[in-house]
Amino acid sequence: MLDGKKIIVVLPAYNAAQTLRVTVCELDRQVVDDILLVDDFSSDETLTLAREMGIRSFLHDRNYGYGRNQKTCYAEALKSGADVIVMLHPDYQYSPKLVPAMAAMITSGEYDVVLGSRILGGRARKSGMPIYKYISNRILTLAENLFLGSKLSEFHSGYRAFSRQVLEQLPIHQNSDDFLFDNEFLAQAIFYNFNVGEISCPTRYFPEASSINFRRSVTYGLGVLWTSLRFRLQIWGLASFRIFGHAPRRPIDNYYNEVE
Repeated sequence: MLDGKKIIVVLPAYNAAQTLRVTVCELDRQVVDDILLVDDFSSDETLTLAREMGIRSFLHDRNYGYGRNQKTCYAEALKSGADVIVMLHPDYQYSPKLVPAMAAMITSGEYDVVLGSRILGGRARKSGMPIYKYISNRILTLAENLFLGSKLSEFHSGYRAFSRQVLEQLPIHQNSDDFLFDNEFLAQAIFYNFNVGEISCPTRYFPEASSINFRRSVTYGLGVLWTSLRFRLQIWGLASFRIFGHAPRRPIDNYYNEVE
């Protein structure tokens, strides 16, 4: 716990057997109260390893995508009484050692959302980020800051911490079930005036680290621009979109089960 707040780390997993153990072993269990893993129908031994490690685990009945995996993660974290939820990829790309710092930024009451930024500190390229990813990250982030009126160093980090109130109030179940979920979530947080902070986070790029190919990166980039446009149209009152609605849709939970 931190400041009397329950901290839960959620792991959206897909074929993460090779990196799960090292990721979890670097978590500070004096701060982290619980770990939840959601397996999006992996074809490797992710779920078996998670159970061997004593991690509370949930299994999708088929592969639904990264966004749906997070929806399950957050629904179960809220059911478990989390005050602060930290989403960490179990592929060991982001440093688990930063969980206490990110959680502390939330428990301080200064921030509602915290991003682990690969751009702050200027180490992204030295850490191995491919040049096309770096360039597209910078271009998309510039466009989003202009459309959303924000000043973030990047919008595309997969390392994030949230207060319970954010997950309860945002209509995240209207978001994409794929990789665009992250971007829509952040746009929603800004739309509803939650305080978003950042912390510099070193990252690792290696074959086992999850990534999307060039074709899906292009699709994602176009989706990011569409999210930004929807945000601006909603602000201007020219259109109305469900992802910026006020009433969160209740999640459907019959597509997964806890694995005993």
